[in-house]
Amino acid sequence: TILGMSLRTVAFLTFLFLPLQAQDLKINIGPAAGSVLQRDNDGRADIKIAGTAPRAALNKFVEARVINEKGDPLPGKDWQALERVKNTAWSGLLKSVPQGGPYSLEVRVAGTTSIDAIKDFYIGDLWLLAGQSNMEGVGNLADLEQPDPRIRSFDQSDRWVLAAEPLHQLVNAADRVHWRKDKEGNLKKLEGQDLEQYVANRKKGAGLGLSFAKAMLQRTGVPIGLLPCAHGGTSMDQWSPALKDKQGDSLYGATYRRFLATGGRIRGILWYQGESDASPKAVAAFPEKFEKLISAFRQDFLQPDLPFYYVQIGRHVNYTNQAEWNAVQEVQRKLESRIPKVGMVPAVDLSLDDAIHISTADHKRLALRLANQIAHDLHPDLENFRPYKRGPRPANAKLEGDIVRVLFAEVNGKLVSSGRLGGFSIHDSQGAPVPAVFRAQIDPRDGNSVILSISGKLPDGATVHYAAGRDPYANLNDELDMGAPAFGPLPIER
Repeated sequence: TILGMSLRTVAFLTFLFLPLQAQDLKINIGPAAGSVLQRDNDGRADIKIAGTAPRAALNKFVEARVINEKGDPLPGKDWQALERVKNTAWSGLLKSVPQGGPYSLEVRVAGTTSIDAIKDFYIGDLWLLAGQSNMEGVGNLADLEQPDPRIRSFDQSDRWVLAAEPLHQLVNAADRVHWRKDKEGNLKKLEGQDLEQYVANRKKGAGLGLSFAKAMLQRTGVPIGLLPCAHGGTSMDQWSPALKDKQGDSLYGATYRRFLATGGRIRGILWYQGESDASPKAVAAFPEKFEKLISAFRQDFLQPDLPFYYVQIGRHVNYTNQAEWNAVQEVQRKLESRIPKVGMVPAVDLSLDDAIHISTADHKRLALRLANQIAHDLHPDLENFRPYKRGPRPANAKLEGDIVRVLFAEVNGKLVSSGRLGGFSIHDSQGAPVPAVFRAQIDPRDGNSVILSISGKLPDGATVHYAAGRDPYANLNDELDMGAPAFGPLPIER
């Protein structure tokens, strides 16, 4: 015996006061390693954590702290008591963790030195990427945007990884809706050697997401998380919010599931879709379906003012359903003026890497257009971007003798074109093109106007179009490289 205590009692007391081992104290709920948590309007985030502890820790406080990559506690975030351990479980909330990272979160039982930790997470902005192939990215995998450790991606297999091209990889996604069909017509997830061969042979896959994230990181200085959810060749019907309950068997359901898996709050959505709805069967319902989709995202995500930025569909080297293609573009052009917290960027002037997909080089231009508009709209604290405008938007067209003057609003600096200005045409009241424009030029005395020199008399009800058809040559921009959208019919005032 020791001081009258049996060896059994001594052994029991020794067990009670043994240092708690890291494997005994566990964080079961908290930020994933490599993840980005969405900051609030003050640039901070509350972090919910929970876990388990051994019975020896019953009724003791669990403490937590957040440290930077040098191992120093963040100001005001050194060891803080959370809750007492109850039935081997504990939980707590770390409030107002500032934007930045990489951070580590450490927990311990009060009075002990053993620690469990989550390493390498960030506080910043999350952007969801959705739509069809031009958002998925089908640019050539050459001259790619280089990764940055502060830009992370929740890849389609539900892992937080360093964001790198290609961001989208559907064939081994966590959600069945993205899988390919095998020879028997069954959905199949690629794994093992089949997946390795697919990755090794892949030549396409560059998109706008990584370039956008780097531009936003440069502008805001905060880490960026990307949620790639796009799928090539998909229509509005396939993106229907009515299919949400199908979860991973529907595009909307899979996207909603991934939104919840990353914390249930994002900075905004980037959308590029519409090509699959440019058909006689689908085009009439496109406006209503597009608006309902935006409304559903905002309602289901519990963010009524969720920013939604989209790309107006661009070119397609194809001559079928041209009127429907332009009708989709016109719906997209007009929508941004009707719904708050919505913005559009054009793509009709950009180069392609095949008959329909934006080139890798011009995905970078497109990404900058989105970043410029978003920096202006959502970040009034960024003084350099306050003067920025959305880019050329048609205001009116007027007949002045033998010219038609097309006035543009929202021009940054003045209108510019690379080479001979192209893309403008005159159409009659039924939409048929009229051979009237023999020269188009930017007014040298008014950088907001384009002058169309015309021959002959214009028919009654004549209108101006820009980038009519599916494969136009259109090259009107402003000095910030914000492109002019495809538009028409725009009535000609007399």
